[in-house]
Amino acid sequence: MEDNFKMVAKTLFGFEELLEKELTQLGAQKVKAGTRVVTFYGDKGFMYKANLALRTALKILKPIHEFKAFNDKSLYDGIQRIDWSKYLTQHQTFVIETTLHSDHFNHSQFVALKSKDAIVDQFREKTGTRPDIDKDFPDVKIHVHIDRDLVTVSLDTSGESLHRRGYKTATNIAPINEVLAAGMLLLSGWDGTSHFIDPMCGSGTILAEAAMIACNIPANINRKEFAFEKWSDWDSELFDKILESLLKKTRDFHYTITGYDKAPSAVMKAKDNIKNANLDEFVKIREANFFETEKQTDGPLHMVFNPPYGERLNIEMERFYREIGDILKNNYSNTNAWFITANLEALKFVGLRPSRKIKLFNGKLEARFVKYEMYAGSKRTKFQTNDLD
Repeated sequence: MEDNFKMVAKTLFGFEELLEKELTQLGAQKVKAGTRVVTFYGDKGFMYKANLALRTALKILKPIHEFKAFNDKSLYDGIQRIDWSKYLTQHQTFVIETTLHSDHFNHSQFVALKSKDAIVDQFREKTGTRPDIDKDFPDVKIHVHIDRDLVTVSLDTSGESLHRRGYKTATNIAPINEVLAAGMLLLSGWDGTSHFIDPMCGSGTILAEAAMIACNIPANINRKEFAFEKWSDWDSELFDKILESLLKKTRDFHYTITGYDKAPSAVMKAKDNIKNANLDEFVKIREANFFETEKQTDGPLHMVFNPPYGERLNIEMERFYREIGDILKNNYSNTNAWFITANLEALKFVGLRPSRKIKLFNGKLEARFVKYEMYAGSKRTKFQTNDLD
């Protein structure tokens, strides 16, 4: 049986505990959350499984070496001490990505260049030839992380960021990242045991992630490839076995998932993306203005959405957010309504008191993910005291 090794899963701010829970449930060993990262242990099969199944991970790195470096020479020497023939041949291509938190090194391109020199010089000395750099489609992606004087060299097992699930061909003006959508849904407590609606669905990301969570479909089932498929120890049989075992754990879904958008172009894009994700049996999308809708289902309703915010609203912002509050209050009783906004001022105009406020980031924008609990059969929201900022 193959030995377990350490891995690092990167995530978005505020999702560390979610990712820690996902990894634990998936069967990872020694799971430990940090800031925007969770470390864990597993074998090669688990590395495949983590890439396929994790909803809130952006990347899975496999650390291969650590050393101390204080200047360019000690960096070069440390990289040279790694036996690169274990991970790369002279006929393959590679690329180096860097993350720096150090007084000794403050220029990421310089660190990447020095690291590259150390690797190609090692190959030249041993074989007379060298592997080439390919920034777009490398065979091996190497990650160099420097924290003060500690250098950690890792292999990127994922390749392209895991938020690129592979089902989106069309996006809207301000699309939401798939990992952000999945994390918001998990934070909101969505588990597929009620009806669901996204009343401003844009290109359908929240709907797709909601359906995959409800049916327990692996998050990255639609991806074309992962970086580890180009490694010398790639085991396609093991990968197929892992995928098959994950697909056996999918579950039936007995409710409805509905999306509205008032823009016909958004509705078309959302339908395309849902179809690409093979989720059209679970998700229904139609053209409608949220402000002219009312709740269509009996029983509790779970709502998560990403209303427009920022420049595009200009002076209508106050009215827009007030209308959100009015519609929730008057037309959506017995509903848990969550939405994200980077317009922190606008929340004042909703006119309802949130029962939860969670700080997240949408790209570089600081945002709040807020929850409004609408009473069944009442036009008031449920007041709670834990108004967290």
